[in-house]
Amino acid sequence: MRPVLSLCLNLALAWASAAPQTACRLRERFSLNGMYRKGDVILGGLFEVHFLTVFPELSFTAEPDQPRCERLDFPGFQAAQTMVFAIEEINKNPNLLPNITLGFHLYDNCVKLAVAFRAATALVSGTEESFSDMRCTGLPPVLGIVGDPGSTHSIAISSVLGLFRVPMVSYFATCSCLSDRQQYPSFFRTIPSDAFQVRAMVQILERYGWKWVGLLFSDDDYGVHAAQSFHQEVSRFGCVAFSEMLPHDNDLAKVQRIVGIIHRSTARVVAVFSTEAYLLPVAEEIALQNLTGRQWIASEAWATSTIFLTPEMLPFLGGALGIAIRRGDIPGLQDFLLSLRPDFDPGNNMVNMFWEEMFSCKFKADSPDRVCTGQESLEGTESSYSDVSALRHSYNIYKAVYALAHALHDLLGCKPGTGPFPGHSCAELHTLQSWQLLHYLQRVNFTTSFGDQVSFDKNGDALAIYDVMNWQKAADGTIRAITVGLFDESAPPGQNLRLEEENIFWNFESNKPPRSICSEPCPPGTRRAIRKGEPVCCFDCLPCADGEISNQTDSSKCYRCPVDFWSNQLRDRCVPKEIEFLSFQEPLGISLTTISVLGACICAVTLFVFARHRNTPVVKANNSELSFVLLLSLTLCFLCSLLFIGQPQRWTCQLRHAAFGISFALSISCILVKTIVVVMAFKAARPGGNAMKWFGMQQQRGTVLAFTVIQAVICAVWLTIASPIPYKNTHSQNSKIIYECAVGSITGFSALLGYIGLLAAVSFLLAFLARNLPDNFNEAKFITFSMLIFCAVWIAFVPAYVSSPGKYSDAVEVFAILASTFGLLGAIFAPKCFIILLHPEKNTKRALMGRDPQNK
Repeated sequence: MRPVLSLCLNLALAWASAAPQTACRLRERFSLNGMYRKGDVILGGLFEVHFLTVFPELSFTAEPDQPRCERLDFPGFQAAQTMVFAIEEINKNPNLLPNITLGFHLYDNCVKLAVAFRAATALVSGTEESFSDMRCTGLPPVLGIVGDPGSTHSIAISSVLGLFRVPMVSYFATCSCLSDRQQYPSFFRTIPSDAFQVRAMVQILERYGWKWVGLLFSDDDYGVHAAQSFHQEVSRFGCVAFSEMLPHDNDLAKVQRIVGIIHRSTARVVAVFSTEAYLLPVAEEIALQNLTGRQWIASEAWATSTIFLTPEMLPFLGGALGIAIRRGDIPGLQDFLLSLRPDFDPGNNMVNMFWEEMFSCKFKADSPDRVCTGQESLEGTESSYSDVSALRHSYNIYKAVYALAHALHDLLGCKPGTGPFPGHSCAELHTLQSWQLLHYLQRVNFTTSFGDQVSFDKNGDALAIYDVMNWQKAADGTIRAITVGLFDESAPPGQNLRLEEENIFWNFESNKPPRSICSEPCPPGTRRAIRKGEPVCCFDCLPCADGEISNQTDSSKCYRCPVDFWSNQLRDRCVPKEIEFLSFQEPLGISLTTISVLGACICAVTLFVFARHRNTPVVKANNSELSFVLLLSLTLCFLCSLLFIGQPQRWTCQLRHAAFGISFALSISCILVKTIVVVMAFKAARPGGNAMKWFGMQQQRGTVLAFTVIQAVICAVWLTIASPIPYKNTHSQNSKIIYECAVGSITGFSALLGYIGLLAAVSFLLAFLARNLPDNFNEAKFITFSMLIFCAVWIAFVPAYVSSPGKYSDAVEVFAILASTFGLLGAIFAPKCFIILLHPEKNTKRALMGRDPQNK
């Protein structure tokens, strides 16, 4: 709490505990400006009628000089007269408070807290002997008070009045802190709280995308609390570029520093919560430095202030948008104001002060100035006193008086037994107490002649409704505050703010609203990265990473695409991942398919040639039955490679490796048996050799079958325990889905390849050992060469397969199958076909036995 407020509270307690005579002397000592009229019930009022110029220090030991209030404020006096008008209107209304006459006692607070506090104390002390029970002669206590207009004044006064439950209805105190029912239980107001005003101003900022805004606020409760609420509301969508408190002492250095901050800031929008007294020095300095290009957002305290509506301020404040108190219409008020006449009752000295100020005269006969006659007429005068074209403050006063009157009417008219207080029925006129009025004042609900509903929420706040003002250039070069919209808190969400945008004047060359942002919005595909040490509105735009997108402007983060999707090139949309597999339609798949079919065809042709020449020595000498089986198995090897091409299906995944393993096992088994036969035949050809009788055709067929069945068993166990299945691989390449066959069991796959490798190794070893046998007798050297090709291909296959990404792993496996199959086919059968087809003269028994002279 501010020191001045603490001083006033202490002063109040001192007055409350003083002796009755001391309290009466205090009230007599400080003669306050006021207006008074008797009635059955008295309502008090506090108004800013003068600006205080001389106020002496308070002392309890010496007689101080009388405070003097000078520079009468016509709008303030109009506000006081509006209360008088409302009371007279109520007294004439037979339906509201019938048979009861309302009186009033109004005081001038001279825009000083100390004076306002003295006046409030004078209103509530009445004729009692103490603050709550004084019995010295004087005025009767008031039932309720209309005022005070200042937030700081209301805080100080309500802190004391709340202790005694004296209702106080302010028409201009907007500080949101006054909504605290624990601290201010008897405070009400007909003007909305600053919390609603801030909300209205922030909605204007949101409407035009002004996320980077400066803030100026006055050094008082009104400005400080409004600034706190503004910071909280703006943080939802934007940032405050700078926040400066306006000096209360008009220090030029401080003012220049603030204007310099405004000039250097990149914010093009400045919101101001202040009265004109605090803002005027800054506005004058802005004009002196020719600071233009700013959009001003005015709080209700200065949005309609005439002090700024001058031609000199047009280039700087023109186009300002402001929140103003709801304008109302009070029929008959202007006629009442013009019918005022001097009143020589000392209790109504404010009327005479107004008269002297209006007509520049004095009522004292010995005054050197012109003497007032009292017959002057207000009819021909033009001043802010008689101007009722935009009643804002006065309209709130009118509603405050009627709220108290309706509450009193409900209190006096309630039925016995329905009163709100235990042990009490309804109140009677002679037993009225101020605290009894609070219950009914909280439940007031009526509609004015202007059509506005008046009621209070649980915090004593009125329904929030504001006019949105725009400062536009008038024909005479001045500024006019024109209503261009409405903010109604009771409207449905999203419809609270209504603006006539086509009627708004923007004081910029483009006549369009300015842009006020710290950083340009990040386009889709990027995210905001906050700059270190700067507000969140100042950021850099970073592209989203691969696989992430942002599909909104100014996104704070990027979102990862679902597992089957990937970001497009602009990073603003997730698109289905490309599905990759070795396809029959692509060049690589077509090439491998062609080679596979070609190899199968070559095998078929070779088989046909061998079948056609099955009785020739070359075919017979090389075990024709095993050669036919070998050619069939090689044909299957060529054809099984086709299972590795095309989109993987469950049956192709299961069949491809089984067919590959069994086909190659059959092929290598045939080659192994052929090698064994060669060795056996050589040993049988030696004297005394009879090895072939132990390895005849039955044994050869059984050996091939046994070796092949072992591979078939391996495949069956593999397919049973962990069968290969189609698998969408999303890990190898982030931007693609690799459609492949998961082997299911690495052990099974390794066993399949290992068994083929074992057969190939044994065949290679035996063929290598038999390589030096007579050339015309055996084919061991061709088997050796074929096994060398086979082993080299499959040894190279392993690292190539592991390192190949996506579909290329399948291509590597197909290539290995084709290369090894062609190696076997070419190494074993090409020399025989060469002799059969191109050198039939060598395909004889004599030539084969080495007896042909041409073979020497």
